Amino acid sequence: MTASAALGRVLVIDDEPQIHRFLKPALEAAGYSVERADTGTEGLRLAAARAPDVVLLDLGLPDIDGQVVLRKLREFSVVPVIVLSARDREQEKIAALDLGADDYMEKPFGVGELLARIRTALRHRLAQQGLGTVYRAGPVEIDLERRQVSLDNTKLELTPREYALLELLVRSVGKVVSHRQLLTGVWGPAHAEDVQYLRVYIRQLRQKLGAAGALVETEPGVGYRIRDTDSTAT
Repeated sequence: MTASAALGRVLVIDDEPQIHRFLKPALEAAGYSVERADTGTEGLRLAAARAPDVVLLDLGLPDIDGQVVLRKLREFSVVPVIVLSARDREQEKIAALDLGADDYMEKPFGVGELLARIRTALRHRLAQQGLGTVYRAGPVEIDLERRQVSLDNTKLELTPREYALLELLVRSVGKVVSHRQLLTGVWGPAHAEDVQYLRVYIRQLRQKLGAAGALVETEPGVGYRIRDTDSTAT
């Protein structure tokens, strides 16, 4: 797993170039990978295709108002959203939170506070999904907040896509996740039918997990699941 993808993917939807120049290096230095969208339309497309872990959303976008983007985003995703806006009216904040934003920060803001709020939003989302931040099954430990996987207390080096695949399965532990859901969630809609591609990555993932690779079960013709036998989440 590369350092820049260790903590997750952040999608920044903002039309101000200076915001992107400011946020990208700061977020990457903190361990996140960064996707950029300059319009609401592009932001919604990337949110659907790339399945980011956090969205930073400006309200004053050139094509669609940020509140409309937020409403459309909530129709298909529960990704944590932190609104970043120069609008300081109380009603704007209330409206954004009522539409499903997880937090609201006024511009200008400090990087330290933003990073703290990103971490908090991620923890709250895990709690709402009924997951602890750490999943354990036998010798395998998956820290969903730090995005780290350990086998027999030794950190496994997974590629970003291998980790994203494992994370999607763990978030639905015990349930079958279809080929299409996995392919769309990790590679985007353009690869929704590339089942053979998915099989290659599942095989790689099982090999890295060794004997614990048996936790990844195949549902022939449908998809895969993580077996929940003797697993715990804390």
